[in-house]
Amino acid sequence: MNSFGNIFRLTSFGESHGEAIGGVIDGCPPLINADTDFIQRELDRRKPGQSDLTTSRNETDRIELLSGVFEGKTTGAPIGFIVRNTDAHSSDYDNLRNTYRPSHADFTYQQKYGIRDHRGGGRSSARETVARIVGGAFAKLVMQQETSMEIKAWTSQAGHIVLKEHYSKLNMNQIETNPVRCPDPETAEQMEALIRTAKAEGDTVGGVITCVCTGVPRGLGEPVFNKLHAALGAAMLSINAAKGFDCGMGFDGASKRGSQMNDIFCRKDREDITVRTNHSGGIQGGISNGEDIVFRVAFKPVATLLQKQQTVDINGEETLLTIKGRHDACVLPRAVPIVEAMAAMTLVDFFLLAKTWSKDIF
Repeated sequence: MNSFGNIFRLTSFGESHGEAIGGVIDGCPPLINADTDFIQRELDRRKPGQSDLTTSRNETDRIELLSGVFEGKTTGAPIGFIVRNTDAHSSDYDNLRNTYRPSHADFTYQQKYGIRDHRGGGRSSARETVARIVGGAFAKLVMQQETSMEIKAWTSQAGHIVLKEHYSKLNMNQIETNPVRCPDPETAEQMEALIRTAKAEGDTVGGVITCVCTGVPRGLGEPVFNKLHAALGAAMLSINAAKGFDCGMGFDGASKRGSQMNDIFCRKDREDITVRTNHSGGIQGGISNGEDIVFRVAFKPVATLLQKQQTVDINGEETLLTIKGRHDACVLPRAVPIVEAMAAMTLVDFFLLAKTWSKDIF
């Protein structure tokens, strides 16, 4: 399963240390302005080497569009693209050829396929998310031209440090002003310090990314097997190191009573209805209700530690593992644009699905 989406569909290919990462986007509407500068900026938000908090792998991540765009606009044909790998140090992984790294995909890939690419994890590497960024960038361009939807994600927790302010009180312009992509400068400094400390110790840090989608029309999603929040959850949990997803109050609502959780309907104006609260996170019965869609994604600490660890080799013999190479001490800063990209592709896909049969909600 290397494809994502129904109508707006991304198929990705490539490995961490192969020639390139690439993909094909099918179902993108024609006449969308293919702003390559915007697409490149999105890639730059994900690329390595942005700060001392991330891996020092030096990739420019320049996109090459191969098809589906003519004279600056999408044609409706499949959009083919590649982003070449230019700074892979494959020799750093020679000692991993016959060794299973703890909490990585090495063992499970070997069990499933009988073969694995040990160089940087091959297909299981987060380098694959380059293709998702491109797909998400085109989805955002569709949003800008065809809808009123906007998506914003940020780091809301790193380790034990939690940003507690409600998103409505945050200055979203602050997100891109610091290396951790947290909209509160003071909290961002604490997060940076925590990550640097862990990195100096050869350790890693996990955390949470919050995402808000505004301007989402009512009526996206299905009531049973293709609920909108289920699709968003599947999209987010497909991201490397993602281990948890909740929408609206989510797990926080598990300790509440119904009287505290229900979103009371009220009249917005003479012709419209709204809700007084948004504990549902913009989705009720699996269908968008027009309020902001709010969700969180929990990421585990990066599994690659620059510390000695016990493990076994392919013969089951115990061994002591020392990992070399260039690695992130925390995925959160670079995962923010990936979360946005997956949300954008999901919402545009559901927008196009709804548009095929209903004219009442547009």
